[in-house]
Amino acid sequence: MDADVAETSTIKQGGIAMAQYVTTSDNLVALNNTIPFDRVSIPCNTGSVIPIASGVLTIKGNTRNRFARYRVTLQGNIAVPEGGDVTAIALGITINGAVIPESVAIFTPQAVSEYGHINTEVVLTVPAGCCVSVSAVYVDGTEDDAAVTPTPSITVRREASLTVERIA
Repeated sequence: MDADVAETSTIKQGGIAMAQYVTTSDNLVALNNTIPFDRVSIPCNTGSVIPIASGVLTIKGNTRNRFARYRVTLQGNIAVPEGGDVTAIALGITINGAVIPESVAIFTPQAVSEYGHINTEVVLTVPAGCCVSVSAVYVDGTEDDAAVTPTPSITVRREASLTVERIA
């Protein structure tokens, strides 16, 4: 974590804590690999969200109730890099390593290096005292068409973000 980030306070929306992780440069991401969020733009001061690896977060069920509920939002600009095949490309949110199908956001560019914005979110329930791992990955956006091979990697533009907001 950057020293200048440590001074940033947790943003509270309606009294509920929120944390945000961003990319600081354009990243070439291979199919089925994690987006490397490398900067904490809004740290979680409650201990509920902990970055454990490049792009992987642990979300804790810190609550006196039976569960804690979180909204996880992924947004960013993606493109097929030079030399890639122009096909549908997609990002999705994973929970404990499994892609949540409802979270997959697909963009179909018309040309190489044409960026498109994706935005997707999931609401997850974490039982009290338990944890889940969350990440964002480049997934096959062509899986509905077996005749099309997905491009092997995409470019994720800097300032893509993964936001975790405690909602209940």
